[in-house]
Amino acid sequence: MCLSPAQCRAARALLAWSQDDLSSAANVAKATIANFEAGKRAPDERTLQDLKQALEGGGVIFIPENGGGAGVRLAKRANSIDTNETETVQYEEYLENDAPPGAGG
Repeated sequence: MCLSPAQCRAARALLAWSQDDLSSAANVAKATIANFEAGKRAPDERTLQDLKQALEGGGVIFIPENGGGAGVRLAKRANSIDTNETETVQYEEYLENDAPPGAGG
């Protein structure tokens, strides 16, 4: 598994998480996170998995190295509203014509 210190910092930034927030979510000591992100120490594989899973649980997607460098992005929320203004959405409750005859609606 690859999780770089830069990806960890970027993922936290996308989620607006502090090191304390990630520490709580991953059940990993804050000092371990700080040392990892500073490049002072590499955690064991299990700890890296815990960090990555916590960040993914928060909504981050990790992008593997593909020639342009590894990265992170936020997942599109399933309940987000599509703001494509070229489409018209009609909800069932608005489909009935409740306007009086001749009202133009």
